[in-house]
Amino acid sequence: MHEFPITEQIIKLAEKHATELCASQIKSIKLVVGDYSGFVGDSIQMYFDVISKGTLCEGAAIEIEHVTPKMKCTSCGELFEREFLSFSCPKCGGDGEPTEIGKEFYIESIEIER
Repeated sequence: MHEFPITEQIIKLAEKHATELCASQIKSIKLVVGDYSGFVGDSIQMYFDVISKGTLCEGAAIEIEHVTPKMKCTSCGELFEREFLSFSCPKCGGDGEPTEIGKEFYIESIEIER
């Protein structure tokens, strides 16, 4: 349910950008969504389809690039995807610690039509 207000903000930001560039239509919006961001891409798409009606975003495609969370080894610095029930580095066996990779959520690009 928390995807509704964030989708509203995506539409507002895209329309502001398009208006500043005198665009007649927004063709696509590319989002980067980390798996640990707390947002679900399918829900954003569903809300976008409903909320965008009657806006410059109506009919625009939403492209979502998913980012898989990574850990960083405290011994060798290797970035790796955590295996189920393990925090060990696959390269050296050292302990992995969480990183910010996988928590991303932002608009990467907006394609407009003039």
